Amino acid sequence: MVGDYCSFSGDKTDMHSQRNSKNGLSCKMVLQAVGKVLRKSKTKPNGKKPPAEEKKQYLEPEFTKIRVVDFDLKELVVLPREIDLNEWLASNTTTFFNLINLQYSTISEFCTGDTCQAMTACNTIYYWYDERGKKTKCTAPQYVDFVMSLCQKLVTDEEIFPTKYGKEFPNSFESLVKKICRYLFHVLAHLYWAHFKETVALDLQGHLNTLYAHFIVFVREFNLVDPKETCIMDDLSEILCTPAPPPAPAPSAPASAPSPSSQNHVTER
Repeated sequence: MVGDYCSFSGDKTDMHSQRNSKNGLSCKMVLQAVGKVLRKSKTKPNGKKPPAEEKKQYLEPEFTKIRVVDFDLKELVVLPREIDLNEWLASNTTTFFNLINLQYSTISEFCTGDTCQAMTACNTIYYWYDERGKKTKCTAPQYVDFVMSLCQKLVTDEEIFPTKYGKEFPNSFESLVKKICRYLFHVLAHLYWAHFKETVALDLQGHLNTLYAHFIVFVREFNLVDPKETCIMDDLSEILCTPAPPPAPAPSAPASAPSPSSQNHVTER
C-alpha cells in the first residue's frame, strides 16, 4: 500500500509538472494569439498596414492665406433683385465651367494615365456613369475629359441654357445645373489632392484658392451640391470661405516736435 501510494504520489508529481508545463505552453499560446489579434486590429483585414494619411499641403497657412481677392465672396453670389434666378444660375455656372476648365489646363500635362490611374480626391475614387447608368472606373484625365465634354454640351445647348430673349428655361434646368456643379467639384477636389504641388510650382495657388472659395460659396448659397458630396473638403472650405481679416492699420507716425521757427519768441525789453 505504501509502495503503491509512493508510486501514485510520484505519478501525481509527474502529472503536476506536466500540467504546469502544459499550462505554461497554453498561456504562451494565448499571449501569442492575443498579440496577433492586436497587431491585426491595427491593419487592414488582409493583414497589410493601411497607408499613412498624406499630409494636406494645401491646408498649410502659408498657402491658404494666398488669395487673389480679400473681400467677402458672399457679395458676389447673392442674387441681385432685378435678375431672374435661372439667368443668374446659368451665367455663374457657365463662368465656373470656363474657369475650372482653364485652371485644370494649367496642370493637365502632369495629370496622365500613369500619374493618376483613378479619379481620386481625399481617398475617394470617383467613377463615371454614362447615359445608361453604366459605372466605369477610368483615369483622372479621362474622367475630367468626360466632365468637360458633358458640361460643354450642356451650357452650349440653346434648349437648356437659352441665350435669346424670351426663351424659357426647361423644367430640368436646376437638376442639370446641380449635375454640372457636382462634377466640377470633383475636378477642383482632384486639383488640390493630386496636383497642388504643381499648382504651387506655377505660382497659381492664389487663383485656385479664390476660384474654389467662390465656387463653394456659390453652391452653398443655392444648395446646388449635397453637403455629403463636399464634406471631404470641409477642412479647406472652412478656411477659404471665411472672409480674410482686414489688414492691420499701418502704425501712425509719432507726432513731431514743433520746429524752432514755428515757436513764438518773446523779446524782453
